[in-house]
Amino acid sequence: MLIIDHASVRKILHNREHELISLVGRTYAEHDRGRSALPHSIFLRFPDQPADRIIGLPAYLDGPPRAGIKWISSFPGNIETGQERASAAIILNSMSTGHPQALVEGSLISAQRTAASAALAARELSVPGARDGLVLIGCGVINLEVLRFVRAALPELSRVTVYDTDPARAQAFAAKIKGLTVGVAGHLEQALQADPLISLATNAATPHLDLTGADPQTTVLHVSLRDLSVETVLAADNVVDDTDHVCRERTSLHLAEQQTGSRDFVTATIGGLIRGEGPSVRTDAGRPRPVIFSPFGLGVLDLALADLVVTRARQQGLGVAVDDFLPVATPQTVH
Repeated sequence: MLIIDHASVRKILHNREHELISLVGRTYAEHDRGRSALPHSIFLRFPDQPADRIIGLPAYLDGPPRAGIKWISSFPGNIETGQERASAAIILNSMSTGHPQALVEGSLISAQRTAASAALAARELSVPGARDGLVLIGCGVINLEVLRFVRAALPELSRVTVYDTDPARAQAFAAKIKGLTVGVAGHLEQALQADPLISLATNAATPHLDLTGADPQTTVLHVSLRDLSVETVLAADNVVDDTDHVCRERTSLHLAEQQTGSRDFVTATIGGLIRGEGPSVRTDAGRPRPVIFSPFGLGVLDLALADLVVTRARQQGLGVAVDDFLPVATPQTVH
C-alpha cells in the first residue's frame, strides 16, 4: 500500500492546469462512450446534523482498467473554526487482485477535478468574444481553484468580479487574486450583471437565485448544483456531465425533473459535446438563451486524477509504502 499525503499531492499537481483540463476532457469522452462503470454516489447523512454529509463515489474506468472510491465529507461548520469544509480520501484497487494499492489524500484532487471540469465547460460553452471577464459567486476553495483553471483555459481573461454573502470573506478572497482587475460586488444582482461567465460555488441547499438582469447569453458554471430556480433551469440550455447522476439529491435539475415529469430540459452532455456527437447549444440565433453547466461530480474524474498522482508519486519516490498493510498469505493448518 502506497500512502500519499496532501503535501505530495500538491507537489505533483502544481502548475498542471492544462494537463488536468485535458485529462478531464478525455475522461468525460470515455465515460460518454460507455467505457466506465459508475454507480450512484452514496450519501451518508446524520439525523442531528442536517448540514453535514459524507459521500462515497465508487468508479471504474477503462483504458487501462482502473477502479477505486472517493470518500469525501462536507461539514460547513468547519469554516467558522478555521478548518476546511471538505476532506477526502481516495482508495485505488488492483484490477488483478482487488487489493487496495494506494491511499491518497483527496481534497485537492476533488477541488481540482471540479475546477478543471468547470474550466473545460467555460472553454467549450462560453460565447467567443465574451471571455475576458469571470464572475465568482461564493468565495471559497472551489471558486479559487475555478479561477486558477479558467485562467489557464481562457488566456484572454483579464478581470474577475467576486461576491459572497459575507463581505469580509469576499474582500479577503479578492486580495488573493493577482494579475487581474478585481471587483467586489456589493450585492448579488450586481455580480450577475458584471460579465456573462459566472461560476456558482456556494453552500446553498435550496434554489435562491435566477438570472434576472444577466446577459441573455450568460454561461453559468453551476458547480454547487442547488443555486438556480427551476424556472431558470427550464429557460436555459442545460449541459450536464451525466443526466442520471445529476437528477438526484434535490439538485436544481432534480427539482426541474420533479416539476415537469421529464428530463427533456437537458440539452447535451459535456462528453457528447467533446466527442462532437449529440445536440449542440445556442443553435437558435433568434432566441438567445443562457447555457448552464451542471456537473454532479463524477467519480471517474477523481479516479483519473488519483491514478495520475499515484503514477507520478512512484516515479518521483513520493509517498510512504506500507508493505505489511495487507495480511500475508500463509498456509492454513487445522489441529
